[in-house]
Parts: sequence; C-alpha cells; structure tokens
Amino acid sequence: MSGLLVVALIFAALVIVVIAKTAVVVPQQNAYVVERLGRYHKTLRAGFHILVPFVDTIRYRHDLREMAVDIPEQICITRDNVQVGVDGVLYLQVLDAERASYGVADYGFAISQLAQTTLRSEVGKIELDRTFEERTAINVQVVNELDKASDPWGIKVLRYEIKNINPPTDVVAAMEKQMRAEREKRAVILTSEGEREAVINAAEGDKQRLVKQSEARRQQQINEAEGEAQAILAVARATADGIRAVAEAIDVPGGEHAVRLRVAEQYVDRFGELARETNAMILPANVADVASMVGVAMSALELRRTEPESES
Repeated sequence: MSGLLVVALIFAALVIVVIAKTAVVVPQQNAYVVERLGRYHKTLRAGFHILVPFVDTIRYRHDLREMAVDIPEQICITRDNVQVGVDGVLYLQVLDAERASYGVADYGFAISQLAQTTLRSEVGKIELDRTFEERTAINVQVVNELDKASDPWGIKVLRYEIKNINPPTDVVAAMEKQMRAEREKRAVILTSEGEREAVINAAEGDKQRLVKQSEARRQQQINEAEGEAQAILAVARATADGIRAVAEAIDVPGGEHAVRLRVAEQYVDRFGELARETNAMILPANVADVASMVGVAMSALELRRTEPESES
C-alpha cells in the first residue's frame, strides 16, 4: 500500500508539473513568444492557451502597451560650437512580438542609443540661439529617424520630447546679458516712439485748433458781413419805402402844403440845434427868409418826381 501511495503522489506531482507547463494564461495587452524545440513556433495573445509539455517553451514576454524610455542627458555640440546638455523621453510601442524578440537583442537599449546619436546629429545642424525655438522640429526629426530604424524590429516610435537644454554657465550669463540688452533697447525704442507720437499728437492738436480758430474767425467775418449787408439792405429798403410814401403823400390833395410845412419845421429845428451846439456860425444872407428855403426844398422834390417820368 505504501508503494502505491508513493506512486500516486509521484503521478499527482507529475500531473501538476505538466499542467503548470502546458496551461498558460496571457494577460490583456501582452504577447508571449513560444519556441518549440528551440525554434520559433507561435505568439500567444491574451487568453488561455495549452502548450505541449517539455516541447513548447515560453521564451519572451512582451508588454504591448505604450512605454516611456528615459533618454539620459548627453553633451551635444551646436553649429556654432557650443556644448549643451540635452535629455529627453521617448515613447514607443511593440507592434510585432516576434520581430521584437529576434530582430534585436535589447530593443530598449538599442533605441535609446539611436535616439542619443540622432539627437546629437540634429542639434549639430542648428545654432545655440535656435535650439530653444526649434525643439519641436528636433523632436519630429528624431522620431522620423528612429521610426525608420526600429521598423525591422517590430517597434513603433510614437514621439520624442526634449526635457531640458542646459547650456554652460558662462553661455547662460552671456545670453542673459544679451536678453537684458535687447529688453533695454526695446524699452528705449518704445519710449522714443511714445515721445514722438506725443509730439505728433500735440502738433496735430495745435494744427486742428488753429484751423478751427481760423474757420471760426472766417465764419464770424462772413456772418458780420452778411449782417451788415442785411442791415444796409434793410435801411435802404426802409428809406425807399419812406421816400415812396412821401411821394405818394405829395400827390394827394393838400400833400404839397404839408410837405412845405414839414420842411419849414425841420429847417427851424436844425437851425436852432446848430445855434445851441456852437458859439460861431456861418449864416446865409437870407437866414430869415424861410419861404425861400422851403421853395428850394420843394423844387428839389419836384425835380426828383419828374426824373422817373422823364426816364420812362
């Protein structure tokens, strides 16, 4: 009985070992490379799989998710012979587990070294001042070169990002002085442009003020001239209307006697005012002859009345 128990235990242990060797569960986003008697047989995807005991062997296990590979800092020489330290991070993914297993011994190390050499080559094509602004272009060029080289290995290089660009200390100090000088230069230029604009604006303001003043004076003179013209025209019209009314009044019965009386009254009033205003007067020979003066005035009125009739 003890012999049978030992045999049963050995058989049970053998079954457990066989099951452990043959039953394989592959996790999601993983791929296992199986060799049969030392040669590639197949690639196991996610799920449960049964292998041939003592014949099939899982040789490589690959993670199919996107991986980040740190690229350590290295010294690169720019086009203008300045040494800068550059590091970065590389993102890649295994697309073909078979080629990743047999195409290269260590694809992580190989791609890291290739990224460093490509980065040195790309940085050497540009000057120091442009390395900071050309980071995106450098990243694209590195990805293109690495993708071409890693395609036979079944690896897809997704992107590369430069993390830091570290120039030497003396170069950083010189760049800071240059940037400070550029900022001071821009400040001086902006100040001078502001002063120039202020002077131009002041001149334009004076010009506009003088123009407005001249236009105001011109308009004032025009308005005054028009007002004087309107006043003269109004006086002339009033005088004409008065003369016309006098002429019409003379033509009515008794009008001539009224005119003689009015002329005589004005003669006497004016002569009296002249006597009050001055001590010395020049008098006509016939100063007491009011009738003769009225006759002269009436003759003038008669002459003015006959002139329109003769013209007509």
